[in-house]
Amino acid sequence: MTNNIYFIANWKMYGSTSSINSLNKLINLSKLKKYSKAKIIYLPPFTLLDAFNRKFKRTKISIGGQNCHHIQDYGSFTGSISPKMLKDLGCKFVILGHSENRMVGETDADVNNKIRSALNKNLKIIFCIGETFAEKKKKITHSVLNRQINKGLKGVKNYNNILIAYEPVWSIGTGVIPKEKELEFNIAKIKKILSKKTKNKLPILYGGSVNNKNISNLINIRGINGFLVGSASQNTKKFIDIIKKTIN
Repeated sequence: MTNNIYFIANWKMYGSTSSINSLNKLINLSKLKKYSKAKIIYLPPFTLLDAFNRKFKRTKISIGGQNCHHIQDYGSFTGSISPKMLKDLGCKFVILGHSENRMVGETDADVNNKIRSALNKNLKIIFCIGETFAEKKKKITHSVLNRQINKGLKGVKNYNNILIAYEPVWSIGTGVIPKEKELEFNIAKIKKILSKKTKNKLPILYGGSVNNKNISNLINIRGINGFLVGSASQNTKKFIDIIKKTIN
């Protein structure tokens, strides 16, 4: 998995069916041999998953869900989406543990239950971890990452379908990204924690205010296998620019 460079577009609560018309240039780019290592994954709202699946058919671009329930199949959970339903819509990925969900009450145990359930349905997991600004100020970043990884991946036996997305919470949507040494240090720490759980070298992605202007600095950070892009991915021109600057 680490031979690929991941570009994951997290659209969050954004987009309508007309938004799909903007994706043609990205589809054309994905067909070029120069960008064969670019693993492009779109995470649109649940309402657009079917439309995105139809749009990306016969392309190398994958889709994924922005969350899922911990029950694998069906159940009496109004407003929820199960891993089985994501698979039925053509999803290959699901993002779990995002800080925006943790901030409204999702616990490490909740994330763990969802991860194991989604893995059982052969979904690939984009597992989000990261510290808040308060935790960073207290200098407990590494203990937070250690807790999130160990509790989130408790009981997981097969790591082949897991990607780690390091997203410092204080960086998301603020335009502020970690300094190079800090980011490299934290990524090295994440790898060290993972090495105690598996011999697999999991892809490590960076997320948090990634855009087409700061990507030139981020691509020089050692240990990064790709990027989780939020608002910048909602603009296809900017997202393409990010891909082009990474693979130049």
